[in-house]
Formats: sequence, structure tokens, C-alpha cells
Amino acid sequence: MSDDQKMFVPSHPLPAARTGVLTAFEPGTRTLEAGFRIAPQFRALPVDVVFEKDVAVQLRDGVTIYVDIFRPAGSEQVPVIVAWSPYGKGQGTSLSVMGVFGLVGLDNGIVSGLEKFEAPDPAYWCARGYAICNPDIRGVVDSDGDSVLWDRQEGRDCYDLIEWLAGQQWCSGKVGMSGTSYLAVSQWFTAAEQPPHLAAINPWEGVSDVYRDLVMRGGMPDIGFAQQLQEGSFFGKNRKEDILSEVEHYPLMTDLWEHKIPDFGKITVPAYIVASYSNTLHTAGTFRAWRRIASEEKWLRIHNSQEWPDYYDEANAEDLRRFFDHYLKDQDNGWERTPRVRYSVLDLEGGDQVGVAADMFPPADIASTKYYLDGRSRTLTTTAPAAAAEAAYDVDSNPNAVSFLTRFQQETVLVGYPKAHLWVEARGADDMDLFALVQKLDAYGTPLQAFTVPNHSAMAHDLTDHGATILRYKGSDGRLRVSARHLDEALSTDDVPAHSFDRVQKLSAGEIVAIDIDLFPIGLSFHPGEQLRFIISSRNLLGTLMPGINEYLGANSGTHVIHTGGEHASYLQLPVQTPTK
Repeated sequence: MSDDQKMFVPSHPLPAARTGVLTAFEPGTRTLEAGFRIAPQFRALPVDVVFEKDVAVQLRDGVTIYVDIFRPAGSEQVPVIVAWSPYGKGQGTSLSVMGVFGLVGLDNGIVSGLEKFEAPDPAYWCARGYAICNPDIRGVVDSDGDSVLWDRQEGRDCYDLIEWLAGQQWCSGKVGMSGTSYLAVSQWFTAAEQPPHLAAINPWEGVSDVYRDLVMRGGMPDIGFAQQLQEGSFFGKNRKEDILSEVEHYPLMTDLWEHKIPDFGKITVPAYIVASYSNTLHTAGTFRAWRRIASEEKWLRIHNSQEWPDYYDEANAEDLRRFFDHYLKDQDNGWERTPRVRYSVLDLEGGDQVGVAADMFPPADIASTKYYLDGRSRTLTTTAPAAAAEAAYDVDSNPNAVSFLTRFQQETVLVGYPKAHLWVEARGADDMDLFALVQKLDAYGTPLQAFTVPNHSAMAHDLTDHGATILRYKGSDGRLRVSARHLDEALSTDDVPAHSFDRVQKLSAGEIVAIDIDLFPIGLSFHPGEQLRFIISSRNLLGTLMPGINEYLGANSGTHVIHTGGEHASYLQLPVQTPTK
């Protein structure tokens, strides 16, 4: 049924800005000697590397894809790491990829240019006894077939590639996967297919549910980044999936969207997962996968920056190498003693804590604590107000939001999953698009924020004043279309509500309903006197995920009413760490 609902549009060849030095179709094998540099701005190879270009691999349905393989010179068999994505395998030297490095403030000299976008660098890994496989996946560049976007089909295709790689004479039979964003998502789908020679995965921030994370977050058709992904990727000779038309034709959860969720229960391979609180595209999906995969050997590290600087940081690469050395080379290096969780606590004033060890996430010393909204005083209190009160705004007015404050009198740390339980009413409308934000204020009431990337330029400020949220962290946010409020009881927990998105429940005049909004995981410290502000609005409080994409504007009219106290005790639930004595 899911294949019946798929839609496609013609693809097109790679545009000039996406073309790299190695894009041209030139099958063959050569040795890149130590000191080789693909272009002046990139890192030189520290060792001799065998480069097998445009190797044909046939998938189970007869489709042929082409891969590039970089491996250490010599006769020793080595494990291989796969970087699966629709970004051309020769794009590492393209203007587009160099532009992304410039956007976040990274020097192109930290990589060799032989890597795919968001992928492991052959210069680093070949020098340490690993091969790297960069495929052009189904339907991309010179590979045959029609491409799909984050789908179980990709898992089956990558299964076939992994098993082919394991049988190559130079391969030890151990295969891993690594990479950020799209390359992380593909690992969920591949691991769920359980290829016998997949020994370990390293998903470094990636969505895990296309419907909930990419196209219909909170039940709202926010397709800005999906449009950028569809139109700015999947270049090839044939067709590519038209997810924009699919979300228009299938706005509720169907088999199409179910097959764009990996089967988490079948992911049993060892996994080193990397996440952040601040990536408004990937955060929810990464933590969801961490919670739901069945792997008994899984590790989580939550960093305090953005995925690209974090991925290419040399210390983090060395940390990842310990993981892969353990599982792909069978080295007894003590990796198993690594804390299962290493989390960060953001300070937003220059005092972040990183690498805090725990056995689980949230840590065991966290208590989910209700802070009740008081519509009279506009405060948050730990006891429910006895008297009922309303906080309301006209969606066409300024302000079209209401907020509530609490001031912490002692050092307070929040680590885990916040959520909002609200009683709401729409006057003059039958639906509401609600946006919520947990914001940190200093002792004087000034909102605190922090860049997640090294680029703090004037242009970076311009981009992130409203939008480009992956580049600057402003707090934990959530959203919900009220007609999509029905909870999926099987997936929901007390801390993390999950909505079914399989029905539309419009509001009647005068109807007051309870809703639950899941907010992004949080790790945030408050010093004595600092404040937390909780905002509810009809407008998109943070703006776009990325620079240059269309912003979703809430579909709202009339007046929004938040009921508090009495029979309608709305609250914000926060994960409060028990103070150490």
C-alpha cells in the first residue's frame, strides 16, 4: 500500500554548484599517494590510499548503483564504514559544501574533500585502518532507478550494499555506518533490516519519523525544509519521490508515512548515538530513536554545539574510533566501560557542562515536576491555583501570545523531557495552531541565547534573529494543531506525549479541551535569581529551521484562550534534577 501512495517527479542532473572534482563518471582504480591534496584548500592525505571509483553494485531488484571506495594501501583486510545519502559522492569539493562550512564557521582544511557531505573523511579513517564507501544511492547521479526519501526501501538497498562490501577481498567482513543528518537517518532504516555483516552504527543527529519530524510536526504542514531537501537533492537521471505532493494528498498518518518510520524493535546492532538539544530538525528524532531501539549495547552523547562542528572535531573522531575499534576490529580497548549516557547542561552564559556521565536519560535523579500556569498573576507555581482564570490573545493582535514566569531561588538544573498540558479554547474558530517555548531569562529578565556554531558574525546574527534555528539556541520548543490532539496511547509516556495523527477533531463553540504538547529535550541550568519563561503563541516563535527556506505561518483566526486553575489546571511539566547535598 505504501508504494501505491508514492508520487514521483522528474529528476535533473547535478547543477554546477553541487559538482565536485570527482563527480565525473570515470570507473577505475588508482592509488592516491601520501601528500595528495584534491584542491589547495583541503587537507592532504597522510597515507597512501587506494581509490576505487564508480564501482557498480547490483541491488536485489536488478538496479545498479555506483560507489566510490577509499581504502588503505596494502594487503591487510580492513573494515569499511558506509556513508549512505542522496548527496553526490563527489560533492565534497563542491561550492555548495564549501559554502556550508563557511556558513557555520568551519575551515575547509579540516577535511580532505574526499568525504561526502556530512560523512566520515577518508583522510582520517584510512590512516587508521578503515575503508570508506561513498555510494550514489538509487536514482542519484549515475545510479539507476528512482530515488526515495527516508524510506524502508533505503534500508533494503543499503543491506545489499553492506553484504556486497563484506564479500570483497580487501574487506574483513565487518561493516559500520556513520554520518550526520540524512546519513544518520539511513542508519535507522538499514539497521532495522539486520544485514548480517553490519557490526555497529553511529547515527549523529537525524530524524526518525518523516511525518512527525519533517513534514507535519505537531500536525502542521510545515514543508519548508522538505521542499529544500526535495528540490536541492536527489539529482539524477530518472525520477525522485515527490514528498511535497504526498503530504498534500495524505495529510494524515497512512501506510506511506508508517513506512518512513524505521522498525525500531528490529534495531539490535551496537549503536553510538550523538544528539543535541538545539537542532530543531533532528533533536526529537534522535532522542526518539535512542529511547525505542532494541539494542542492548547503545550509547548516547549529548553535545552543546551543532552537528557539523561536533562531527569533525578531532577529539570526537577519536572517541568514535574507540567505538569502531571495539566493534569493527574486536579490540579490547575498554569501550564497554564508557558511560552509557554523557549529557550536556547548557548555561547560555559561557558555563556549559559537557560529558556529564549517567546510566540513562533522563538521569536517575530527575523528578518530573508540574509548574501550574496562573492566568491572573502570569506566573508558574508548583501548587495548582484554586481559582480559575483565563489568559487570552487575539491572533491578529500584537502581542499574539501569553507567557508565564517563575524565578528560581536556588541553583536549579533541568535535564530530560518537558511537556505542556494545557486546557484551551478557540473563540471564533474551530481549530488552533499553538507554538510553545521554554526560555531562560537572566536575573534582570533578559532572554538568554547561544550560537551553536563558531560563526558569530553580523550575518549570522541577521540569519538567526528569527529563523535558522539550527545555528542559535533559544530554548526548548513544541507545537500542536489542536485538532490533531489525539494521543497514541501505545507510544505516549508520562514525560513524552505522542500523537496518532490519524484523525481530525475540530473544536465546537465554547468547547474547552485538554491537549499535551511535547517539547524538545532539555539540559539547562538556572542560577539563583534567574527565571524561566513559558510562552504560548499563535505564531511560529522561532522561525525557520534553516536559512533561506519558507517559514510556516500558523493557520489561525479568532481568539485563543488558555484556561488555568480550578477545574482546568494547565501546567508545564519540567524535569528537575534533585540537588546534591
